[in-house]
Amino acid sequence: MNRFSLKFLPYGLFMILFTLIPFLMIIWFSFTNESCGLTFENILKIGNYWGVIARSLAFALAATIICLVISYPFACFITKFSKLTQKLLIILIMLPMWTNLLLRTYAWMTILEKNGLINNFLKTLGLPQLRMINTPGAVILGMVYDFLPFMIIPIYTTISKIDKNLIEAGNDLGANSLQTFRRIILPLSVPGIVSGVSMVFVPATSTFIISQMLGGGSNALVGDLIESQFMGSTYNPWLGSALSFVLMIIIALIMAITRKFDKTETEALLN
Repeated sequence: MNRFSLKFLPYGLFMILFTLIPFLMIIWFSFTNESCGLTFENILKIGNYWGVIARSLAFALAATIICLVISYPFACFITKFSKLTQKLLIILIMLPMWTNLLLRTYAWMTILEKNGLINNFLKTLGLPQLRMINTPGAVILGMVYDFLPFMIIPIYTTISKIDKNLIEAGNDLGANSLQTFRRIILPLSVPGIVSGVSMVFVPATSTFIISQMLGGGSNALVGDLIESQFMGSTYNPWLGSALSFVLMIIIALIMAITRKFDKTETEALLN
């Protein structure tokens, strides 16, 4: 066994134990029943839950778009400072991630609930209270808050690595700020945008804690549905595995389209 094989061995074992084997188990449960017989019944039952899957994709898409709209100008803003200030700002962005996701979501419940901070403030001003908790907006807000750093970091990293000489060359050739952004900065930052979209959209699609705590029962997502099949009273790991398998296929297709768009859009902007 050569030196390269020895270095690869731990990673290979990790991938086999925690990626390949679980994936094969999901496929096995998706196409079998309690007696281990081959069946497509689990896949066919998913047709009853397309509404939940569509809601999950819609919420994830909305959260991803909002994160992108917030993150891109903020990432550009960070690059205007010195290296030390940039590092401090990145630490501040990552600081909430050091707190458990459950605690962060509880904090938003305290802010949004009927007797929460916002409604108590409105009540003090003599204004009518708002219904914010257990709404689609609350779920999307929770997603944006929790996944926003995953959009900012890759975009910032990509923009910060753009050669400043390219921007200066564009200015020397008579390009204004808008032209410089459209012809230089935006095309070169597309890889960071694609990475950020992937890092936000995938977990947002399969999340379940956020939707349970901020959305209530009327805004259940596919993650909630999968979790209930494994942890709830309706224990059915075969249907839960089938839902997970279909969700993985949907996400893989969307990511493939995104990667294709990445190459096409970059080439179009550079031409």
